[in-house]
Amino acid sequence: MLLQTARLSLLRSSFYARTWFRELSGAVASQTGSLISVTALHLHKKEKVLEVTFSDGSVRKYSAELLRVCSPSAENCSTGGNMKVAAGRRHVGIMGLEPVGNYAVRINFDDLHSTGLYTWDYLRDLGQHKFSRAKQYIAALREQGASRDPRKLKPKTKQ
Repeated sequence: MLLQTARLSLLRSSFYARTWFRELSGAVASQTGSLISVTALHLHKKEKVLEVTFSDGSVRKYSAELLRVCSPSAENCSTGGNMKVAAGRRHVGIMGLEPVGNYAVRINFDDLHSTGLYTWDYLRDLGQHKFSRAKQYIAALREQGASRDPRKLKPKTKQ
């Protein structure tokens, strides 16, 4: 009888623990936006595209240029109300990807930028707003008199 009571008590506590965890998960999801994770990253080097598959089955494709100019690094963060713009990145490529725990990836670009950590939530958000972010980027370039194209080097003259 005592053993049956202990089992029933354990089953009840497990049930409550699972219910509590589900409620907690729901609360965390509502606070952070989602408990989404990434199930696959596929780098298309030739096309300069990163394809991300999320745990909900959705797939997003990101151009290397968009990932580079929207890098969540300190270098790209705005200071004093002025948005920093990474100009001349139209042809940037991705050299490699480095996983960071179970929550992010570090992208190594061929312009040697590699300091941004792209969390799964950040990638999800960027994928949902990539067209508006691209418009903001182009508007900021125009405002600063910059271009998506790299600066052309002047040919050296013989002396």
